[in-house]
Amino acid sequence: MGILKKHLVRICTASLSALSVAGCAQFSRDGGFGPIARTTQARIGKEVRWARTPDERAKSERQIAEILEHPLTVDDAVQIALVGNAALQASFEELGISEAGLVQSGRLPNPGFTYRHAAAGGVYDIEETLSVNVVALLAAPYLHHAEERRFQEMQSAVTLDIVQLAARTREAYYTALAAGESVRYREQVRAASEAGAELARRMRAAGNWSRLEDARERGFFDDASLSLERARLAETVARENLAQLLALASGSGSVRLAERLPELPAAVEEAPDVEKTALDDRIDLGMMRARMDALAAKLHLAKATRIVNVLEAGPARVRQGPGSEPYETGYEVSLEVPLFDSGEPRVRKAEAVYAKAVDEFRQAAIDARAEVRKAYARYRASHEIAVRERDEILPLRKSISQEDLKQYNASQISVFDLLADARAESAGVDDYIQSLRDFWIAKSALDTALIGPPLQR
Repeated sequence: MGILKKHLVRICTASLSALSVAGCAQFSRDGGFGPIARTTQARIGKEVRWARTPDERAKSERQIAEILEHPLTVDDAVQIALVGNAALQASFEELGISEAGLVQSGRLPNPGFTYRHAAAGGVYDIEETLSVNVVALLAAPYLHHAEERRFQEMQSAVTLDIVQLAARTREAYYTALAAGESVRYREQVRAASEAGAELARRMRAAGNWSRLEDARERGFFDDASLSLERARLAETVARENLAQLLALASGSGSVRLAERLPELPAAVEEAPDVEKTALDDRIDLGMMRARMDALAAKLHLAKATRIVNVLEAGPARVRQGPGSEPYETGYEVSLEVPLFDSGEPRVRKAEAVYAKAVDEFRQAAIDARAEVRKAYARYRASHEIAVRERDEILPLRKSISQEDLKQYNASQISVFDLLADARAESAGVDDYIQSLRDFWIAKSALDTALIGPPLQR
């Protein structure tokens, strides 16, 4: 009788624990989106909205329309993407799926009812049993905590989606802006080449120019024309890539960009604390920690239930004999006998999965440190390259053009030499535009690497 009482006490304790879990498992008002919105505001300084109702979608559309009324800055582009990108909104729905699993894990297992009836010659054999899976009750708190961790992991995964979308949008914006500037300077190069080709044609027609010299100038013009067409195509593609990320159904036609890329900052930022960044701030490493915690809980559960995996218990009543006989009352216990399966394979599997997660985390931490270091190196080098082109190469080419103009006015060089230097100066400006673009993309990549994995290239 003492053993029975102990079992009943344990069952009651497990039931009370499961009841407390069930009382806490309710759907939240915002679907768990609040922490994501706050993290986004803190990490990238932008608002993000889960448009679940027609009113919320209309609010997002109004906000996008207001932003599009003026030329876009990079911050404007990121903001539009975060409230309008449909793929991002779809990732938010994963929160609802995960939260449903969390709430479901807090529900008590349904009891089972068994009814057996047999009769012969007025003698009855009736058995009625109401049972509940005791192991499920015992495991309910563990499973619920695992689902909580899984839900938190999903929140982190959605936050990473936001960070990655912001990074792709910044890169697309800088690429589109640089492509537009490049087209304008390629047009200048083409205009200079066209002037040279036309002048060469007239001089050859007058008999003052050789066929080789004429062909050389026409070759410059043809090359400049092809380069301009390639630049225009690159601009079209870049603008459409940006419009795609902004989820604008009308395409790039509704997007007006700023006139030029932002100027270089006076100096680069100090190198980040790689250890702190990699181990404390990276969202992806936080997700892996949460996963290890969940696997540790699963391993603990596997060890706790390695012998008893199925245990059902509940009240029962039985009547055997004529219909006038009273029911006999009692209880029934159903237990899986661990004769062939002792549960060791499940424990070994859980141990291996947990060990694998630990090793993956160790490597991920090493990768994160390296990613931040490489991103900072690119950021610093791209700044140095752009500064040298702006402060050394461009002034040098400009001074050459000015000196050539003086010599041309003094009839010391030909107009073709002057046009060639004009082409070179315009091409140099275009090279600087690409370097400036590379710097801002490298800056965006560094900002991303401090939060999560950088974009795959």
